[in-house]
Parts: sequence; structure tokens; C-alpha cells
Amino acid sequence: MIVNEKETSLRPDFSILVYPVISFEDSLSHKGSRRALLGKDTASKTAITLYSNEQQITPGTPPTFLLHSSDDKIVPVGNSIAYYQALIKAGVKAEMHIYSTGGHGYGLHNKTNKDDWFQRCINWMQANSWLQP
Repeated sequence: MIVNEKETSLRPDFSILVYPVISFEDSLSHKGSRRALLGKDTASKTAITLYSNEQQITPGTPPTFLLHSSDDKIVPVGNSIAYYQALIKAGVKAEMHIYSTGGHGYGLHNKTNKDDWFQRCINWMQANSWLQP
């Protein structure tokens, strides 16, 4: 029961990011996302920094589970790596799984291996008491 709407936190308890677009820095950016959000070749350094999530992490950022593949040709794996490193630097719990193959967009089943990434995610959620066994 919500007693006072102003006291309700909208911060998620955790996040699960699968081959995420994190950064709008030139070296990591998914060009289509950057163009769609910031405009074609007109983004200011201030806007790039503001929309680069790895540069916005604080100790209050939700714990995060990250999944990516090294051979992702759509969103560079460096996005997940940069976010993970920034989370750890800020003291935020994080877990990251990077597959050598799988590309981008494989959903719940990466057909290039027999590993079950979603079960790893469930295990992480249970270990942090967000999901009961």
C-alpha cells in the first residue's frame, strides 16, 4: 500500500542488460542509436556524455547483470565491458557473461554453445534475494 506517492522510489532493484547500447562515445557507439537520440553528426560533447550510461553511474545505480558476445557486429562488446568496469569502480554489484560467439539478437538461447545464460541470470537473482529458489 502506497501511503505517500512522493516517498515511492522508482529506482529498479536490479537491471538485466543483454547486448546493451551503453555508450555514445565514438569508440563504442551504436551509430543508429546515437543518430536516433542525438541527431546526425550534431551531438555536443555534453550530450554524448549525458547519454553515455557508463559515465552516469553512482553508488545508487542498481546492481546489474550483463550479457554480451565478443563477435557482436551490431553493438560492440566494449559497451558491456565499460559499464561493468564503471559499476565496479562505483561499488555497485555486477555480474557479466561474455560469450566468444553468438552475435547479436539470440534471445534466450545462444545457439553457438550449450550454456544457459538465462539460468545464470536466475542464479544471480536468487543469490541476491530478488527471486526465491
